[in-house]
Amino acid sequence: MSSLLDWLVGLMRAVGAPGVGFATALETVFPPVPSEAVLPLAGYTASQGHYGLVAAIAWATAGSLVGALVLYHAGARLGPQRLSAVAERVPLLHARDVERAMEWFDRHGRTAVLLGRLVPGVRSLISIPAGVNRMPLLQFAGYTTAGSLLWNGLLIGAGYELGAQWHVVEARAGEISNVVYVLLALVVVWFVVRRWRRRRSA
Repeated sequence: MSSLLDWLVGLMRAVGAPGVGFATALETVFPPVPSEAVLPLAGYTASQGHYGLVAAIAWATAGSLVGALVLYHAGARLGPQRLSAVAERVPLLHARDVERAMEWFDRHGRTAVLLGRLVPGVRSLISIPAGVNRMPLLQFAGYTTAGSLLWNGLLIGAGYELGAQWHVVEARAGEISNVVYVLLALVVVWFVVRRWRRRRSA
C-alpha cells in the first residue's frame, strides 16, 4: 500500500489537481485504496504548493462522482432479478431479502446515499444498491456530489492544515473505519444467527 501511495503522490505532483481526481476515482471503485490516506495526503501535497486547496477538493469530488457512477452502473447491470437469483443460491438468504432491501431503499435511498458517502467502508458500496434500485441518475449524482464534497473537504482540508503531520488524520479516520467494520460484522452475525434460528424452529 505504501508503494501505491508513493505512486499517487508522484502522480499528484506531476499532473496537479487532476491527479487528485484520478486518485479519488480509484479509491472509490477499489475500496482497499483508503480515502483516509489518499485525501489527507492530497491536502498535504496542496500545502506544498503543487496545486490549490480549492482545486484539490473540486477534482477530488469530481473523481468521487466518476467512481460512484461506475459502481452505480455496475449495480444497474446486475439488477434486482439477477441479485435475487444470487440470493437464492446463498445459504440463509432469499429473494425476499432482496425485495425488502429494495423497499427500504425506495424509502430511504436519498439519505442513504448522502450519509453513506460520509461513512468509511460504506461510502463506495452504497452506489451499488442505488444502481440496482435504479435510483434516478441525476438525484444519485446530486446526493453523491454533496456527500463527497463534505467528506473530501474535511479530509483534504485537515491534511492541508496539518502538513507533514497528515498521518494524524489517517490514524483517526482509520480508527473510525475499524469501528464501522466491527459494527457491520456484528450486523452480519446478528442476521445469520437470526435466520438460522428461524430455520431451526421451522
